[in-house]
Amino acid sequence: MDESIQELNYMINDLAEKAKHEFFPDRVVRCDANEAAADFTFTCQNGVALRVQVVNDKVLRFRYATDGQFAPDFSYAFPEGVPARRQPSLLEFVEKADHYRLTTGRLICTIGKDNLHVRLLNRSGAVLCEYEKGFHWEYDWDSGNDIVKMSQQVQPGVHYFGLGDKPANMNLRGQRFCNWGSDTYGYVKGSDPLYKNIPFFLALHQKLAYGIFFDNSFKSYFDFAAERADVTSFWSHGGEMNFYFIYGPSLTEVSQEYTLLTGTPELPPLWALGYHQCKWSYYPDSLFKGIGAEFRKRRIPCDALYLDIDYMDGYRCFTWSPEHFPEPQKMVRELADDGFKTVVIIDPGIKIDSQYDVYQQGLANDYFCRRADGPLMKGSVWPGLCNFPDYTRPAVREWWAGLFKGLIEDVGVRGVWNDMNEPAVFEKGTFPDDVRFDYDGNSASHKKAHNVYGMQMARATNEGVKRFAYPNRPFTITRSTYAGGQRYSSGWTGDNVASWEHLWLANIQCQRLSISGFSFVGSDIGGFINTPDGELYARWVALGAFHPFFRTHSSGDHGDQEPWSFGEEYADLARHFIELRYKLLPYIYTAFWQYVRQGTPMLRPLAYLDQNDPETYQRMAEFGVGDHLLVCPITQAGVDGRWLYLPRGEWYYYWTDELREGGAEVWAAAPLNRIPLYVKAGAVLPHYPVMQYVGEQQVQELMLHVYHKEGRETSTLYDDGGEGYGYENGQATVRHFTVQGGVSGLHLIQKTEGDFQPSWTTCRVILHGLPADSSFTATVDGAAVEVKPQAVGKSRELPQLVVPAGFQELAVSWGQ
Repeated sequence: MDESIQELNYMINDLAEKAKHEFFPDRVVRCDANEAAADFTFTCQNGVALRVQVVNDKVLRFRYATDGQFAPDFSYAFPEGVPARRQPSLLEFVEKADHYRLTTGRLICTIGKDNLHVRLLNRSGAVLCEYEKGFHWEYDWDSGNDIVKMSQQVQPGVHYFGLGDKPANMNLRGQRFCNWGSDTYGYVKGSDPLYKNIPFFLALHQKLAYGIFFDNSFKSYFDFAAERADVTSFWSHGGEMNFYFIYGPSLTEVSQEYTLLTGTPELPPLWALGYHQCKWSYYPDSLFKGIGAEFRKRRIPCDALYLDIDYMDGYRCFTWSPEHFPEPQKMVRELADDGFKTVVIIDPGIKIDSQYDVYQQGLANDYFCRRADGPLMKGSVWPGLCNFPDYTRPAVREWWAGLFKGLIEDVGVRGVWNDMNEPAVFEKGTFPDDVRFDYDGNSASHKKAHNVYGMQMARATNEGVKRFAYPNRPFTITRSTYAGGQRYSSGWTGDNVASWEHLWLANIQCQRLSISGFSFVGSDIGGFINTPDGELYARWVALGAFHPFFRTHSSGDHGDQEPWSFGEEYADLARHFIELRYKLLPYIYTAFWQYVRQGTPMLRPLAYLDQNDPETYQRMAEFGVGDHLLVCPITQAGVDGRWLYLPRGEWYYYWTDELREGGAEVWAAAPLNRIPLYVKAGAVLPHYPVMQYVGEQQVQELMLHVYHKEGRETSTLYDDGGEGYGYENGQATVRHFTVQGGVSGLHLIQKTEGDFQPSWTTCRVILHGLPADSSFTATVDGAAVEVKPQAVGKSRELPQLVVPAGFQELAVSWGQ
């Protein structure tokens, strides 16, 4: 046999053999330690390399290369393409007989010399995470990629959380998931995968928390002790084994570290936190304006109305139907005069039409995705046969951003909603694997780019809306995203169903997304598919009032789903909860500011409120909103309350001021006009007066609901006017309130930072939890002030007093 043929046969057989086996690192033969850069590279005899980077005292990065060669360092997860690093407070690296040991101010990491076996401990010596097989891989003959894998030991009593929008139990242990963004119409509990791709999870054991961020955009899998009870593993069909270990020790700190690492959004306009109404589809313009008129007639607050795909001319993006919306600028202006912001949908599919200018531009500049052999990628979506922009190319993002001038600057649209951007293709699901992408100069196939496509579309959209909305703030929404996508957009949980199960799922999914870095999220209230009855709709509005993104959305072929669609009783209930949302806007806006500044989840599962109490680990219904509210929705028909678990401490029932001790189950009476809602003792809860839309009137007096506590509690209120960018130049105010209470008195201290002057000049202080039959005396900054019992709602009187907005100390005493 010819020698060259023998060699070829050997190579083919060698690749075939490789495809059947798992491979592992072997003995370390070299260590390159760059302590100044906090980088450490370990090379094995078989060429495998591990690079450990200290990102900060609590975050370590692990990169593995099967052939010793690391790819260029780039990820869309980070604002600058690579993680921002902070100098650790302590860095020690030593070599031992059988391992290397790396120590930071918070962590100890050991790397075994035999096979790169890694253990991670905190500085007290508690084992947080330890490899089982550790890193290993297979060769994938079909793609030429490595299937990179990581397996870790399951620590005793461990619980897992996170991973984005998975419609499953809050605690992930015993379950397996896939990340491959998919248009999953009418999903159910357990459906997988869904729309978003957030490869970040948290672990909690021995009351200590850490997180793993597996930064790999290929199709990836996560097994939380499902296949083997003692092993948790994650793997991907391509790319690097590249993950970040993030230490808490609290769950909240882990989420904060991850969110700050991948970036937080800008502050939204305050109106974006109001109520939104959407339907597939509102047309023609007379019907659309009529929806707005009905909201104002019925005095149901609403800030935004949405146009789905039927506003376009033949579903061509950036166009208007000449039949249904002949004068869009006039229509949008008239709605704006009545306080409504118009939001429109934009999909990625650009209709193949030689007379369509957006298509002409994309074609002329070669902005559309191509197949491996050169033809343009074609797929059918709403307009028919389409081409699709490559949003991973900077020039395409710049072009796409510029297309929004007509909608935003010329017509006056205030927000844009991106849909179908998984990317979805009718009948095929998504693009073929061979479609090529620029990937910001790191050329890639669809296998690598699929999971970031929606995120990069949202990025380009946000750039355009921001450019043409200035000096106002942008508002965008996306259905699909990747880790870090929270920088560009809000989101929702996709095409859900009008069912009690989906109300339950909405609660879980929004909590899970929030702890996974993506707090600005909500669900389609009432369900997108099918039609709820009035009871289900009312209960869903009650829950939605506590989700950062608050929108009813439905498919019109299943009936109407406006707040008045179910009769007057339910219209009144919807109004009641929407008004509650508008009262709570200063509290919710402050929670958003905390999220932007500190990475703190706006929605916090029960375990986040007290991870030292094992009773919180398996519970899913109860969740915190910001620092001082606890919510637990009603998710069953025909009930007038529910049992729920209160975290340790004291809590007031919002509706009655009944004080309950936490650390126990309690019954919350909740007829249809209530949602179980508790306020932490010692909280200062700000309320605005009810408005029909943000900015309808200037707030003349801020209400401060102060909840008595025998002890000390702090609260925060942030304000910058809710629009524009003055806050970047110091035009913002942070108010720190401290409640110090005793058996016969209460002190409220206010400390203020910043120069922003709000419209309100006085505060109405409403005191909760004080003895009902006492007489009260009070001073404000040393001057006496009158305390009067006044009505709160229909059935209660509470002591109240009016104080100057800039007060420093309020003292109230009783029973003396």
